[in-house]
Amino acid sequence: MYLKIIKSILKVGTAALLLGLLIYGFMPQPVKVDIALVQKGDLLITMEGEGKTRIHDKYVVSAPIDGRITRIESEPGMMITAGKTIIANMYPANPVFLDKRSHTQASADVDGAKAALALAGARVRQSQARVDYDRSDFARTKQLYTLNSVSKASLENAELRLKTLQAELDTAQSNQQVMLARLAAAQARLLQPEENDTGISQDCQLCIHSPIDGQVLRILHKSEGIVPVGTPLVEIGDPGDLEVVIEMLSTNAVQVTVGDEALIKRWGGSEDIKARVKTIEPSGFTKISALGIEEQRVNVILSFVSLREKWQTLGDGYRVEAAIITDRAQNVITVSLSALFRQNQIWSVFRVIEGRASLTQVSIGRRNERFAQVIDGLSVTDKIITHPGNDVADGVRVDKR
Repeated sequence: MYLKIIKSILKVGTAALLLGLLIYGFMPQPVKVDIALVQKGDLLITMEGEGKTRIHDKYVVSAPIDGRITRIESEPGMMITAGKTIIANMYPANPVFLDKRSHTQASADVDGAKAALALAGARVRQSQARVDYDRSDFARTKQLYTLNSVSKASLENAELRLKTLQAELDTAQSNQQVMLARLAAAQARLLQPEENDTGISQDCQLCIHSPIDGQVLRILHKSEGIVPVGTPLVEIGDPGDLEVVIEMLSTNAVQVTVGDEALIKRWGGSEDIKARVKTIEPSGFTKISALGIEEQRVNVILSFVSLREKWQTLGDGYRVEAAIITDRAQNVITVSLSALFRQNQIWSVFRVIEGRASLTQVSIGRRNERFAQVIDGLSVTDKIITHPGNDVADGVRVDKR
C-alpha cells in the first residue's frame, strides 16, 4: 500500500520536474546588453584630422663648387653648431683626361707660348738697351745745354725720345707678362688627373660649415665622389622648431580659427599634447581618399603649447592625429553616440528600468565624434543601453553583458 503511494508520488514529482524544465526552456531569456550610466561632464566640440610633424625651417646644405667631396662622417641625429661643425670637406675637381690629339695640340700651344715669351723677352731687352743709350744721350745733351753749346729745342727733343723709349719698354714688359700667363694657361691644359694633388694636405681644404645650431636630419650624399655644384649633401634643422601639419577637409577647416586650442592624440605617448592653431593656409589641394574619392583638403598648422619634455620624442615627419576644439559645453549631461538612434525621426535611447528596456525619447544639443549633449529626457545616473541590437525592444528583459 505504502509502496504504491511512494511510486505515485515519484511519478508525479518527475512529471512536474519535466514540465518545469520544459516551461523554463521555452521562457524568453534576458537579452545580454552593454549598460552605461548617464553622467555629467564637459563636452568638447572638435574637428579631427590626421597629419604629421615637421620642422618649420629646414636647410639643405649643397656643394658650393664642382669638385670632389670626401665621405661625410656626420650621422642623422648628430647635434651641430653654427659656424663650427664641419658638414663636409671638398676639393676642386681634377682636370679631365686628354686624348692623343688633344694632348698634341696642348703641347703645341705650350711650345708656341714659350716662343712668344722668348720673343717678348727679346723685345724687352731691345727696348731696355735703347732706353739705357738714350738716357746717356739725354745726360750729355743736358750737360751741353748748361754750357750753352746746344739749344733748348735739342734738350727737349732728347727728353721726348727718352720718354718715348721708356713707354716702349713698359709696353714690352707688359707684353712679356701676358706671354708668361699664356704659357702657364697652356701648361695647365696638359695636367692629368691626380697630378695637381701633389702636396695637398689631408686637412679640410674647402670646409662646408653648418649654417645653424640644430641636428642632422638626413644624409643626402654619403659617399666620396665627384659632384656638380648645387648637389644636395645634408638636410639639417632645429628639432625644437617642431610644428604639426593637419590635413583637414575644407568644409571642416572653415569652422576653425587661428588661436583655437587643440589636442594631439594617438601620437604614441600616454598623454595628449596641448597645441594651438597657428596658421590656416589660404590655398587648398585635392587628395584622393582610401575609397578613391577626391577630397579638397587644407593644411592647418599647429604649434605646441605643452612643455617640450612631453613631446621631445617626436621628430620630423612623424604621424599624429589632432582634435581642434571649436566649442565646449561645461557640466552637461552627455551620452555616447552609440546609445542614440532614430525612432520615428526622433532621437531615442533605451533606458534600463527594473531589468527591462524602456524606450525613451530625448532631445540632444551639441555633439562631437563620440558624445552628444542631452537637453531633455534623461537624468544623471540613469542606466542606458549602448549598441542596442535588433533583439532589444521596448519592455524586453535585459541583463548586463
